[in-house]
Amino acid sequence: MKWFLRIGAALLLLAGLAAATLALYVMRARPLVDGVLPVRGPLADLVIERDAQGVPTIRAASPEDAWFGLGFAHAQDRLWQLETHKRIAAGRLAEAFGPAAVETDRFLRALGVRRAAAEQWAKADAATRRALEAYAAGVNAWRRQHLRARPPEFLLLGIEPEDWTPVDSLAWSIMMAWDLGGNWGTELLRLRLSLSMPVERVAQLLPPPGGEAPPPVRDYATLFRRLGLAAGETGTASASPSSLFARVVGEGAVEGAGSNNWVVAGSHSASGAPLLANDPHLKLSAPALWYFARLHAPGLEVAGATMPGLPVVVLGQNRNLAWGFTNTNPDVQDLYLERLDPRDPGRYQTGEGGARDGERWARFESFDEVIKVKGASDVRFTARRSRHGPVISDAGSAATAGLLGESEHGAPRYAIALRWTALDPDPGAVSAGLAFNRAGSVEEFISAAARYTAPMQNMVVADREHIAFVAAGRVPLRKAENDLRGLVPAPGWDARYDWDGFIDADQTPREIDPPRGWIATANQRIHGPLYPHYLTSEWAAPYRHQRIEQLLAATPRHTLESLASIQRDELSLATRRLLPQLRAARSDHPLAAEAQRLLADFDGTMAADRPEPLIVWAWVRQLTQALFADDVGAALYERQLGSRSFREALENVLERDDTSWCDDRGTPAVETCAMQRDAALTRALDELAAAHGHDVSRWRWGDAHHARAEHRPFSKVPALARWFELRAPVGGDTFTVNVSRVGLRPDAATGELYLNEHGPSLRALYDLADPQRSRVMHSSGQSGLVFEPGYRDFLQPWQRAEYLPLWGDGAPASHRLVLQSR
Repeated sequence: MKWFLRIGAALLLLAGLAAATLALYVMRARPLVDGVLPVRGPLADLVIERDAQGVPTIRAASPEDAWFGLGFAHAQDRLWQLETHKRIAAGRLAEAFGPAAVETDRFLRALGVRRAAAEQWAKADAATRRALEAYAAGVNAWRRQHLRARPPEFLLLGIEPEDWTPVDSLAWSIMMAWDLGGNWGTELLRLRLSLSMPVERVAQLLPPPGGEAPPPVRDYATLFRRLGLAAGETGTASASPSSLFARVVGEGAVEGAGSNNWVVAGSHSASGAPLLANDPHLKLSAPALWYFARLHAPGLEVAGATMPGLPVVVLGQNRNLAWGFTNTNPDVQDLYLERLDPRDPGRYQTGEGGARDGERWARFESFDEVIKVKGASDVRFTARRSRHGPVISDAGSAATAGLLGESEHGAPRYAIALRWTALDPDPGAVSAGLAFNRAGSVEEFISAAARYTAPMQNMVVADREHIAFVAAGRVPLRKAENDLRGLVPAPGWDARYDWDGFIDADQTPREIDPPRGWIATANQRIHGPLYPHYLTSEWAAPYRHQRIEQLLAATPRHTLESLASIQRDELSLATRRLLPQLRAARSDHPLAAEAQRLLADFDGTMAADRPEPLIVWAWVRQLTQALFADDVGAALYERQLGSRSFREALENVLERDDTSWCDDRGTPAVETCAMQRDAALTRALDELAAAHGHDVSRWRWGDAHHARAEHRPFSKVPALARWFELRAPVGGDTFTVNVSRVGLRPDAATGELYLNEHGPSLRALYDLADPQRSRVMHSSGQSGLVFEPGYRDFLQPWQRAEYLPLWGDGAPASHRLVLQSR
């Protein structure tokens, strides 16, 4: 009995010691937010005051010290996020995460993000350099001088945080442009599809939105066959990547990853001054991509959404104006097939536009890459760059597999290179961002936007008197004889496909003080038929923009509350378009009558507490697969569901009653669209009954449609995911103003359908009459420490589309930290 007591006492002692150790660790890992800290780096003392929500107000004697303080605060609250940003952009994930990250590292090394950032740093002007250096010094001051315990991710992975550099900031700016630009993936998809179907059919599967005609192009299917590209095993080559960070590389632009913004003139507001709204739709993450901050220094009074890694308020308000962005999604990426010299694969054919010293062949620039892999041997490969840009096929990833042709000796005949504006040696995006923060008027803001490079954004801006929109960014000019229009990879040796300069910065679309009294953008076409330049044919579907227009026109005098109601709107015009087809579906399923009874009165509002949205999306998923998977190929179709829904193609096929798509190629019978429509309803009801029971009235959209904020990398570890990732049931869908993209591909880890991983990463409302009334919210919390309440305390208010005051509520600071300059 004594032994049992002694063992029990020992176990209790060990448990107590473990709890005490954990408590000590948590206490030491928390950042110091009160008192005085001597710090090497700032030019003078500065103060970081935090309110009850953890939002810092940084008061400094100079802009340089304000940027230092922002870097310091980012490191205090988001050190692990900074580390992942650094490693992603540098292609150094495998050092921390092992072999599962090698594929992503290879792609990012081949893309050359960090090489491009180093070239941009060499070209940066003095003002940009001062900001980036001050910010990096602030990050490193916390890490080197005052970090007492590493955040838990570092401990669990056994790694140390590294210094931050100005090149890391520029590299992360490039990665944000990558996340918002995906034309390269669509080019590869068109190439793959054209190996098994004619160009006209590819255009029907990937049509421009809004019923527009596709751009006239040459018969590229015949071109690729003539170049020796065969269909081959495209299904295997296009299987979903297994990389731990596959979404970093991605398959191209993600449907639903767009944004909304609108600005209302004082003539249409109750206060008589402009109002501005913005909600960028990005990948939801834990912690959020955004971090709120307020900067106060001589000549710098600005508040809003910052991004850990950058020394600017990306979206926000200063004492004179407010601004918001949506993605223009222009075609600023072109792929080129570089024909390899059969006698020397280190050379490629140039053609007239790129011949050097009159020679027909040029040598690739090459870079020897060594990827260090945790728990495994180093991976070595050579990355190359042609006159067009980085050779992305050197990554050896699934994206380009099977598309390089094959010589008689089995070697590749081609390499695939990428020309992309964001890789140019011009740090204009950061330079412009710094200027936006200090702009004094709409006119000054538009002038600063001329410096902006990538990613091209639809910027709305307002001061107390004026409102405006400008599409800012660098867009290539394509030659009149370019008959591929950037829609598919072009022969790199043919000079007609080379870019011919860029659209002048003052010639991009813009609008100032329109008579209608408001401006709205939602990734839709932003110019009329008379605009002289080609931007893209891959605009977003117009549904969100149309709904915003309806709601803006419905209220004569807007307030912040009316703008908030627009941001909460969940009526899906896309669903309304398909409802007649769904209501016409016939099924002998025992639940069909009840489902159709509910759908008869459904107005398309995708509310989380209703069953109808769940029925709609289950039917859409089943029908889309039935119509297109047999033509596309099962593996390629499954992969594409990660980024697109083929919604425009589905709408067009049903409205044309196009049997050529509705017929199932795998059966001898000829299926009509009505037959597929009916069968899809039956399969959808089977699916929903199995997942949610047989009482249709108890089904709820929010039970399936969860917003999931992914943690890198612990969302991939089931034992840790429940602690590190954030979830909430939400309404809306891919096409509502209150966007919540509907995932149609089963989740790789859980098998869940209809997850929402892209949504309003930030909501912001700005009042130009009284900035104290401006309000914001992002999707997680300010802290990146999982054990802190501030890791998740914004999640529920974000779910309800609530806000917190941008400039603070006037209450005394909850915490005050003085950084005392040494």
